[in-house]
Amino acid sequence: MEQLTVAPRTGHKTLLYSELVTDMTDLKADIAILGVPFGSAYTPRQFTNDQSNAPQAIRDVTDRIVRAPEHYDFDIDGPLLQGRTDIRFVDCGDVLPDLAVPGDHQRRAELAIRQILRGGGMPIVLGGDHGITNPVLRGFDEVGPVTIVHIDAHLDWRDEVNGVRDGLSSVIRRASELPFVKHIVQIGLRAQGSGRPADYEAAKSWGADLISAYELHDIGMDAVLARIPDGGNYYLTIDADGLDPTIMPAVDGPAPGGVSFVQARKLIHGLVKKGRVVGMDIVEIQPVKDNASKLTCVTAGRLIVNLIGSTIRAGYFDKKNKA
Repeated sequence: MEQLTVAPRTGHKTLLYSELVTDMTDLKADIAILGVPFGSAYTPRQFTNDQSNAPQAIRDVTDRIVRAPEHYDFDIDGPLLQGRTDIRFVDCGDVLPDLAVPGDHQRRAELAIRQILRGGGMPIVLGGDHGITNPVLRGFDEVGPVTIVHIDAHLDWRDEVNGVRDGLSSVIRRASELPFVKHIVQIGLRAQGSGRPADYEAAKSWGADLISAYELHDIGMDAVLARIPDGGNYYLTIDADGLDPTIMPAVDGPAPGGVSFVQARKLIHGLVKKGRVVGMDIVEIQPVKDNASKLTCVTAGRLIVNLIGSTIRAGYFDKKNKA
């Protein structure tokens, strides 16, 4: 099989002390980290935006996210892997562009996701701007009906920007066109982004459940969870600006009043219990804007920890559930 990824280039070689595996031929893993630093740029300057540095920035705060993987973690009622020696947790490295074949990294990202899923793994993707979610989602075509759960301040229903249809402002519009996407729930919407009134009407017409941050704060995450169909396959895409900037400040468009860490954690644990979380991404972190404590990257890592721990506790990777 062609080489789809490369090893992380500096600092921590993997996220959360996982096993580095860049040969994805017949990959067998339970949980797989995948870095996708580059999306689809709208302008020449955006080809190397600061979000492309985020996968490694998150890896590099591994020892702040989890001091030691064998220690007890109150977020997940046990150690990172719940004391399970049979769980294979890997980091597949990063999908990088080929300058000789522009855009080919999107094809390889899609193939990498498909390889992880075929091997029984749950992909956790580190972006990159939100455009990375487009090729990632296309790799879920063999999973079956999928419910998209989207945390973001912005709507992301633009049809195109500068002729680019797979960019960061078109994520949910493109997801809505995938035949296996049956439900879309968008949480944390607030302030103003690139969306036009026509985009809002398109989202409503499709049937997306749009939940502003203010509605979330009024009704609570339990009520939001109750609106998400039970027994689904859930893909969770988290734009860092969907969370409140007090806990994720290193973003391009900070807006007060966002989703809290406690709310996001409750969403993750709730989805794990409602059905099956089949994948997750975290995008739109700009490491140059992170403060000295690297709070944005640490918060991203703690959300990943909560997904890992809760899925293991829920029996996702027990052999009887993987048959």
